[in-house]
Amino acid sequence: MLGKRLKELRMSRGLSLRALAATTGLSATLLSQIEREVTEPSLTTLRRLSNVFGESMSALFADPSAPSVWISRPGERTTLMGPKGGVSYERLTQGNGQMEVLRAVFQPGQFSSEQPLRHPALESVYVLRGTLSVMIGDLHYVVNAGENIAFDANAAHRYINEGQEAVEILMSITPPVP
Repeated sequence: MLGKRLKELRMSRGLSLRALAATTGLSATLLSQIEREVTEPSLTTLRRLSNVFGESMSALFADPSAPSVWISRPGERTTLMGPKGGVSYERLTQGNGQMEVLRAVFQPGQFSSEQPLRHPALESVYVLRGTLSVMIGDLHYVVNAGENIAFDANAAHRYINEGQEAVEILMSITPPVP
């Protein structure tokens, strides 16, 4: 099972055994033996492979044909605390995925950060209710309920509720910010 999973990961990334060997510092022969399940990989080998594939070690053992399902239930979600005076985010997805979805309610005057932030990701914010002010670089955008704003988060940005009513949003970030 592990060998099949490793081969699928390698093939999905268009890597030959030699290319994977060069990237991991392992021999192509060893990698071939692991894929054919002739030999078991060491913990060190698994760590090298998980780093290259961007997967947790436990994900290397997962059945790729089984759907990966995670249900997010109220009261069981992680909360990401914002700065003092800032908004906190409720994590709707697992924290170790390739995409993060957050829910937040900005009370009047609340903000995402005191200073604009930038990070390598794409962000998409859907406003469920209220009106959100979004600063991206030197530009100011007003996003109303039912509207969405998406942008390259390498640009300095921040969110503010400048109104008198609460603003509720859903935010998607890919890849997640560590």
